[in-house]
Amino acid sequence: MAKLLTIQGGKPLTGEVTVRGAKNLVPKAMVAALLGNTPSVLRSIPEIKDVDVVSALLELHGVTVDWDSQAGSITMDPAGVRQAKSAEIDAHAGDSRIPILFCGPLMHAIGEAFIPDLGGCKIGDRPIDYHLEVLRNFGAVVDKRPGGISISAPKGLHGAKLELPYPSVGATEQVLLTAVKAEGITELKGAAVEPEIHDLIAVLQKMGAIITVQTDRTIRIEGVSTLRGYNHTALPDRNEAASWASAALATGGDIFVRHASQRDLTAFLNTYRKIGGEFDVTDEGIRFWHAGGELNPLVLETDVHPGFMTDWQQPLVVALTQATGVSIVHETVYENRFGFTDALVRMGASIQLHRECLGSIPCRFGQRNFLHSAVISGPVRLKGATFDIPDLRGGFSHLIAALAAEGTSKATGLEIINRGYEHFMDKLLALGADVELSDES
Repeated sequence: MAKLLTIQGGKPLTGEVTVRGAKNLVPKAMVAALLGNTPSVLRSIPEIKDVDVVSALLELHGVTVDWDSQAGSITMDPAGVRQAKSAEIDAHAGDSRIPILFCGPLMHAIGEAFIPDLGGCKIGDRPIDYHLEVLRNFGAVVDKRPGGISISAPKGLHGAKLELPYPSVGATEQVLLTAVKAEGITELKGAAVEPEIHDLIAVLQKMGAIITVQTDRTIRIEGVSTLRGYNHTALPDRNEAASWASAALATGGDIFVRHASQRDLTAFLNTYRKIGGEFDVTDEGIRFWHAGGELNPLVLETDVHPGFMTDWQQPLVVALTQATGVSIVHETVYENRFGFTDALVRMGASIQLHRECLGSIPCRFGQRNFLHSAVISGPVRLKGATFDIPDLRGGFSHLIAALAAEGTSKATGLEIINRGYEHFMDKLLALGADVELSDES
């Protein structure tokens, strides 16, 4: 039965939360275990839906998956890897986009792969064209079938020279997971260089891969014939850390985020301080709090790493509704990411969306009729509302707004939050939030 979350707003969030391995790294590192000829061990595993999906898909393909919940680690043995039935893959994949990344490793292991039609958060156009074109360049044969795509490599996979039209994280991961065992050398220009990409490269290097990251977004991979398993601790989830930081700011609270890493949050921390938030970095994590007084408006533009990450934008927009003056946010990564603001406006936020690029330079969405710039005026008094969670980060942003608002809010669609926020209900309660979960009537 679907769940209903009732939120009594107006209470500052105070206390401590712990973040574990990054949602944007852990499932991909789990897929990489298919490439090894010995077991792999991954630590700091968050208990989120995406991890469950990949674990089930690995088991469907014959990988033995052993959990140590007390240690927060997982051991994956690919010795029995095999092809899975397409119907089973479809049933277990659900709305996840992770299956596309199984293609390269499965072709290396058993010569073929099948991926179902893919889902994911509805925040913009996430075509798999990049992925399929990448695989074709490696020598794969792509065959569209009812319900999905069959991919094979009858002549094996070979290195290729590739250039991405946009530094897509998913396409970069696809290249890495395919190129490491492809015959010859692969050169990828226009690659994504996010911290999670570098951590995946660290995993692959531990397995025996030879990968060089150059200063101009070029990654060079020398294919090897065999890889072994790895032993790795995932980097902490910087997106969850930034979400809790924004929650502290919007509610006038004080939250210590254990395991938050300054190195991977530099752009966020600079912006946080400009708005009027404060933070203190320790060896154990980062404390975030509202420094008192008025919050400052600002002009913000999302970008690929090392810029201000798009996943940080939505939670921070809630805090900007409490800033004194006019803020401008220009979204350049996902064209429909401002869909979540409808619920904020119903709560009393003053947010106008524009098709024009209201940033320092025109972006790729400027001539395509997308509402990808926002003008936010504040401060406003947010009031409770009823809403359905639209996507992962936007949904968490709705929760932050409800926690900051006066009165009662009711939220449905909570299963989306479970995709990327571990034990979020327990964490909210530990921070003093007045929330109650019940069955939806």
